[in-house]
Amino acid sequence: MNLIPGLDFTGQMVMVTGASRGIGHSVARNFALHGADLNILSQGEEIHQVARDLAHETGRSVTGWTCDITDGTRVNEVFSQIPSLDVFVANAGLEDVTPISDQSDEAEARFRRVIDINVNGTYLTTRAAVPLMGHSGRIIITASIWGTTAEPDLSAYISSKHANIGFMRVMAKELGPLGIRVNAVCPGWVLTGPALNTLREMAQDRGVSEEVIEDEISASQSLPGVQLADDVSLTYLYLASPLAANITGQKLNADRGAVQG
Repeated sequence: MNLIPGLDFTGQMVMVTGASRGIGHSVARNFALHGADLNILSQGEEIHQVARDLAHETGRSVTGWTCDITDGTRVNEVFSQIPSLDVFVANAGLEDVTPISDQSDEAEARFRRVIDINVNGTYLTTRAAVPLMGHSGRIIITASIWGTTAEPDLSAYISSKHANIGFMRVMAKELGPLGIRVNAVCPGWVLTGPALNTLREMAQDRGVSEEVIEDEISASQSLPGVQLADDVSLTYLYLASPLAANITGQKLNADRGAVQG
């Protein structure tokens, strides 16, 4: 196994939520490639096949769990079966377009579901993870560059990511005396399924092609090109590693310079 110096997680147990695809899957895979054993969680049954595939590829122990993270009872059932955790990655989230001009019941339901998953789900899973951690535990929350900025028509998603950053900062204060570090990764545009859906809807609303939107995203960054999940995932390993031993309560942008500061 070719390890990046400082990123050896051999003997450590890592849980990643929302790990069936996208950023969560890439984060889980890279932790396993660098020696960690995994618990991975998703709402869909496909997580069990994902776990088998990752175990086969990496040679590590990988256990998959199905769980709606907005269901506190089910969250507690899952976490009660895990003896201990060294690293918890609260990555599961939902992105949806919620323009304020949409007065439908469906729009309200979408708004509530995004907040429920991204805010309440992050709280419930983090709360369940903390008792499983020792003095050197690490928690990493997937926020977004939109956690400090804004775009039209994404009120639920952007509000939830602002909340994620605030929650991370409070947890860093509360858990610091226990030796647990808490940080957030703020990805920019990453070509995952949910992001592609948003990009498609933005293109349709403006009557332009998806390629036009991608070009605009690239032009807004200091470094051109739109990221893939693998471009972001090593940021999580850095924050969980001894290389970041003095970093807590921070948001780290992984956005090719789209937002500075």
